[in-house]
Amino acid sequence: MNPRIALTKWSLKLKRYTQYMGPLGIMLLVSFLLHAGLIVSLKFELPSPKFFQDKMPALDIVLVNAKTKSKPTKADLLAQANLNRGGNTDDNRHLKSALPPPKDQQLDTSIKPATEAKQAAKKLADTANQAELTQQRVAELEKQAQELMTQINAKNKVETNPTQKAAAAQTQKGQQDNTAKKLDAADLMASSLDIARFEAQIAKEQDEYQKRPKRKYIGARTQEYRFATYVEAWRQKVEKIGNLNYPEAAKTQKLYGQLRMTVSIKSDGSIESISIDQSSGSKVLDDAAKNIVTMAAPYAAFPDDIRKDTDILGITRTWTFTKQDSLATEQ
Repeated sequence: MNPRIALTKWSLKLKRYTQYMGPLGIMLLVSFLLHAGLIVSLKFELPSPKFFQDKMPALDIVLVNAKTKSKPTKADLLAQANLNRGGNTDDNRHLKSALPPPKDQQLDTSIKPATEAKQAAKKLADTANQAELTQQRVAELEKQAQELMTQINAKNKVETNPTQKAAAAQTQKGQQDNTAKKLDAADLMASSLDIARFEAQIAKEQDEYQKRPKRKYIGARTQEYRFATYVEAWRQKVEKIGNLNYPEAAKTQKLYGQLRMTVSIKSDGSIESISIDQSSGSKVLDDAAKNIVTMAAPYAAFPDDIRKDTDILGITRTWTFTKQDSLATEQ
């Protein structure tokens, strides 16, 4: 069907109705349509409770454990009884105290954190007291053991007077009996084992210290007279071997410079270690100095005046590779 024809039919029908209704009917129809459209467009929802919560003031209620006959003129809080009393501060604060428990009810504190904390603190205090008592007991046992050892040593001394010897033996026996009553066998055994272990440890450390080689270092500024001859002979040999075997790489690359090196020599003249204290900045020169020391070994054995208190002699000197392709060592 043609839309234009349909629109024409609806307009004719509307015109016919308006002729019968008149101006008042048209106004009522328009008003009805507008109200219907407005009602349909509106959406009704229940208000959120949170809206009222934000707007409503908070009401504070407290419980008091006392009351007065007079009512306060201006109450700060709501309670189950009247309480009109002052305080000991000018701040706006309220009295706080625990309410008395009911007569038929007993407080149950078995699961409260405060009670557990008190019990833990009590256990910790008991542990500390027990540790302190243990330390005191150990100190007492050590003192008694020392007294017992002193008495045993005194017993082994020979006394010339038989009467004094008998009296001393009787006195010593009584003291030993009293001491034996005080000492506990297990504690005394433990103390003895600890003392034996400490003595063994000290003996082991002393033995290891005595087995270490006795070292002597001859530095740049300190040199004893008895080492002068040996060090001078060592220097002459090193420089001779170094100049006869001057490194070819240093000649071709025109390398020269200084380095500081410590050579440790054993009492038989063999090398114990070689260490570069200050490099020349060139690996070729550092390696060349080490090779010269190795080629010149072994050196002379220590004389008797050096061997008596020195097992390893460390010689520290400055090595100079000059521009004239020669080697020199100096203190």
